[in-house]
Amino acid sequence: MPTGAHASLDSATVAELRAILGDDAIVSRPTELKVYECDGWTIEKNAPELLLRPRSAAEISAVLKLLDRRAIAFVPRGAGTGLSGGCLPVGAPVMICTSRLNRILAIDYANRRVEVESGVVNLHVSNAVRGRGFFYAPDPSSQMACTIGGNIAENSGGPHTLKYGVTTNHVLGLEIVLPDGEIAELGGPTEERLGYDLVGAIVGAEGTAGIVTRATLRLTREPEARRTLLAIFADVEAATRAVSAIIASGVIPGAIEMMDQLIIEAVEAAFHAGLPRDAGAVLIIELDGIAAALDAEARAVGELARSSGAREVRFARDEAERATLWKARKRAFGAVGRLAPNYATQDGVVPRTRLPEILREIAQIARRHALRIGNVFHAGDGNIHPIVLYDERDPDETRRAIAAGREILRACVAMGGSLTGEHGIGVEKISEMPLIFSPDDLIVMSELRRVFDPAQRANPNKVIPAPGGCVEVAAPRRQAAL
Repeated sequence: MPTGAHASLDSATVAELRAILGDDAIVSRPTELKVYECDGWTIEKNAPELLLRPRSAAEISAVLKLLDRRAIAFVPRGAGTGLSGGCLPVGAPVMICTSRLNRILAIDYANRRVEVESGVVNLHVSNAVRGRGFFYAPDPSSQMACTIGGNIAENSGGPHTLKYGVTTNHVLGLEIVLPDGEIAELGGPTEERLGYDLVGAIVGAEGTAGIVTRATLRLTREPEARRTLLAIFADVEAATRAVSAIIASGVIPGAIEMMDQLIIEAVEAAFHAGLPRDAGAVLIIELDGIAAALDAEARAVGELARSSGAREVRFARDEAERATLWKARKRAFGAVGRLAPNYATQDGVVPRTRLPEILREIAQIARRHALRIGNVFHAGDGNIHPIVLYDERDPDETRRAIAAGREILRACVAMGGSLTGEHGIGVEKISEMPLIFSPDDLIVMSELRRVFDPAQRANPNKVIPAPGGCVEVAAPRRQAAL
């Protein structure tokens, strides 16, 4: 069978999969499979024909060897919290879920590392080591549910990316099952690696190179102290000016997060965090480090916020107030459900100095498409998350939401930015890849993918657009309510 050609699933293959995994590890009823028809990108939906829930790398290896012999494509899935359709089955009848690989295998405090299976929930890593004064730095807003394997696939970030970096900065080694079933070890427990950075090639590959089953992660020492501020502004322009002023001063906060008025209203209605409903925008600014230096640094940051237009700066008095502020920020996406039946979260990046410009452009896009768009994002590193509100029961409104999202991405690229900061390309942004990458660039990416997956059966029709064609023609999928 030629490269890129995928066979369909038949009863004999299903029987062999049952023999490998057992009945309790296979989901085949359409009513049960409907749960797996999308991730957090709900505009496009498509259920797999079969869901597998293996318990180990050995079982995944046996499954992939069988699928390889049958030339059947597959899609990996973690917790399904992704926001770009990365685990949407497109031309892949089999979905392989890693949620049962959920053990923390070893903790090495002396060398500041932890070994975990890919189905371990992100927050559980920090919870396991907090008592000894450590934490795992990447902290996506979905960290209470998302898993390490999914974080690796998308190179996830989070509010504290500004100071601590994204997932790839904290992964030392990986165990990955390649699409032909071979189990490979990449990287290792040491801080420095020789040769090509194959771990870096896998982190952010969105499951197109195989299935990660185990990871060695870098642990970070808990800072001695933190200071958390809430700066309140009349408008988003003043808030973004404050961001530039703080970074230009030489201070690198642990996090600088922004929410605009629409998001503030939703968060307050849901959680009563004490955010001012009349504010045009707020910044949550967190400083961490040596306790003796933080009070002066926090006062300086507060003055920079005021000189940039903040009408008020509040300091969290204790850990409870700090936790309330972060609860408001990290649950903002869920609170948006109060504003509209559906929403689509974008993930563009612009240089920090152009934040005012991109926010003005987003407001114009919202007016042009007669939509409401709220903004909550990692202001410190220019990673924006415009939330496009729509109702999937209205086909025209859904189309306008898709068009608005694409216009936002084009605007980010035009301002010297990128298509994604942490959510990945998936199916959502695949058509926009040529905005940044030339045909030769995309060919090089395809060739790298073929090193790991010559037949392109691992999460096909994702990330890299097909030359001279489009994924919709090759593997159609449905849009919700259309």
